[in-house]
Amino acid sequence: MDYYLFEDLISNLYTKERDTLRLINVAIVLTIFISCMGLFGLTLFTSKQRTKEIGIRKVVGASSTNVFTMLVTDSVRLVGIAMLIAFPLVAYFTIRWLQGFAYHISLQVWMFVLAAGFTLVLTLCTVGWHAIKASKTNPIETIKME
Repeated sequence: MDYYLFEDLISNLYTKERDTLRLINVAIVLTIFISCMGLFGLTLFTSKQRTKEIGIRKVVGASSTNVFTMLVTDSVRLVGIAMLIAFPLVAYFTIRWLQGFAYHISLQVWMFVLAAGFTLVLTLCTVGWHAIKASKTNPIETIKME
């Protein structure tokens, strides 16, 4: 006589999903890390390339806030375009994946709003360091350096 718990039988049915979840979590962490490093490098490159422009703007009378906004706007615009491309694709493939389950949730707008908010905060934290550093530099030194 073989005996087993019904709970164990149901648990064994979802082993594939648990393994997939572990793999997705690792991929998400790596993706976020690599994208932050890329964004950090892009901002460093942009701020180094525009040092003379930033110095001239500051000499003419631009505030540190204006320079910060100028540098952050470029990155936020790129991230916004990426989200406009990614969200419909994510919604489509997630809905298709969820339809394979007997009991599933439906996607809500707040899920995408939360993801967009998290992405924008992460972008501002990543880009903000170089933007603040570039906006606080002495304009005379940047113009003299060029």
